[in-house]
Amino acid sequence: MQLIKPYFLANRWRILTGLLCLTAVDFLQLCIPLVVKRAVDDLTALNVVPSRLLVYAGWIVALAVFIGLFRYVWRRCLIGTSRRIEEGIRNQLFAHLQQLSAEYFDRSKTGDLMAHATNDIQHIRMATGMGIVALTDAIVLGTAAVGFMITIDLRLTLLVLIPAPLIVFGTRIFSRKLHQRYRVVQESFAELTETVRERFSGIRIVKAYTRENGSSAEVDRISRRYVEKNLLLVRVTRSLFPMTIFFSNLGMVIVLYAGGRLTISGTLTPGDLVAFINYLGMLTWPMMAMGWVTNLIQRGKASLERIQRILEERPLILEETGTTAAPENCSGGLSAEAVSFRYPSEDGRRRVNALSKVSFRIEPGQTLGIVGPPGSGKSSLLQLIPRIYDVSGGRIRLDGVDIRHWPLHRLRSSVAYVPQEPFLFSGTVRHNITFDDPDIGDERLHRALRMARLDRTVASLRQGLETVVGERGVVLSGGQKQRIALARAFLREEAPLLLLDDPISQVDTETGNDIIGSIRRMSATRTVVIVSHRISAVRFADRILVLDGGKVAASGSHDALLAEGGYYADTFRMQEVEESFHAA
Repeated sequence: MQLIKPYFLANRWRILTGLLCLTAVDFLQLCIPLVVKRAVDDLTALNVVPSRLLVYAGWIVALAVFIGLFRYVWRRCLIGTSRRIEEGIRNQLFAHLQQLSAEYFDRSKTGDLMAHATNDIQHIRMATGMGIVALTDAIVLGTAAVGFMITIDLRLTLLVLIPAPLIVFGTRIFSRKLHQRYRVVQESFAELTETVRERFSGIRIVKAYTRENGSSAEVDRISRRYVEKNLLLVRVTRSLFPMTIFFSNLGMVIVLYAGGRLTISGTLTPGDLVAFINYLGMLTWPMMAMGWVTNLIQRGKASLERIQRILEERPLILEETGTTAAPENCSGGLSAEAVSFRYPSEDGRRRVNALSKVSFRIEPGQTLGIVGPPGSGKSSLLQLIPRIYDVSGGRIRLDGVDIRHWPLHRLRSSVAYVPQEPFLFSGTVRHNITFDDPDIGDERLHRALRMARLDRTVASLRQGLETVVGERGVVLSGGQKQRIALARAFLREEAPLLLLDDPISQVDTETGNDIIGSIRRMSATRTVVIVSHRISAVRFADRILVLDGGKVAASGSHDALLAEGGYYADTFRMQEVEESFHAA
């Protein structure tokens, strides 16, 4: 309840107004049987004229009008508040997820998070909206209806209420089972959501390998499991609601028999019996509402627990306080001191080091090249600098200050980063490069396009910069996506540190050489760290690291590493032969 308590406090006056109007509706509904009682008594006594019947009808119409007005207000207040709670929790969940570290998303499924943001929050909305309404009706309308029934005949009321304890006892038993089974159903829904999302995201691979039947079979299998979990839930709900209805109708049987006998004996008037039956009908809804309330609250409770578990997650990347303050202006001096790093495994145990005792130092305006075989830790090292992950040992310094002592926003604002796998949003080319920053003018944007050798590509698109790239840039080639990611980084001219992870891996040699030329011109004013499998992309660097198995196998300038031999020299000569062959 701590999760939704602030929303109740913030909307307390709106909720109070809604509850007062809902209570007014309940009491106005209780007045209608009194009007009907008088009309029936007058009719059975043959002591009524048509004008009197019009008065009774007018009273009922007036009550109906006020009921409609108050119902509009309570629905606007209570149901509207539940929508505000839904919006608030969804925004709170999204904001919290954005603060969590990359490690959390490594072990979480996107479909599960989507289920939290949709299905779970919808259940919370229903519990805080219609759940409160049904609970209020059950208490107010039920209590008031019993009170009016007592004023008509106490003995008959006591007889009618005999099934009530059975309903309460049965509901209590079923509620425990409901909570457990709702949690299982919602977890199964998350699994189904993730499976469908994954199949649609990979639809091109599914088609290319003619895996449509296998993909459908997998979705069908998980869908069947979801249905099975729902059927286990229905076994509880199918017993709860019929039980409530049965005991409610049992009260009607008692009224017809016992009340009918009292009416025949003259103890009750026909109007009293009709009014009593009407009140019993009103009491039936609160008795049924108890089952529905239990249903809604158990759904909402299970969903709250699932979302609370996410909100209790704490980011691993935190701003640490230190004795040395980060400088106001970053110049880009970068160093690593015996840096080690290992990815956490799903079972909580640590994996083998991705990096071990890596050290280097570059001054502002210098370029560091990083090469090595696949899996040697190149990308891991690059991701440590903007603190996408944190070092497991050692430290990285920016301008002489441990990056863990830099405010995260300032640290990442000082970095322009191009990952190995460029990610595009499903908007336009312009949006993916500028993120709709209004301060970026056309001249600056086109300069970034030319540096990334993207200007001709954009000109060839039917709608130019306004071309929608589709989900993950599906309408573009790999090289085009990579160059958009490069233009995005080149546009951040205020960032003194440029991190490039294999930036020309998906473009041809000529385009790649042009892009490297742009990077070299930029390196005069910015510190550049470039990872590449192409030796030609890093040969101009002031210093080059050769990683192997997460360790520094060699370090030095291009000429020094060629003279030293080993992996660097062998790879360079092999790539020279390949490039000469393709050029020929």
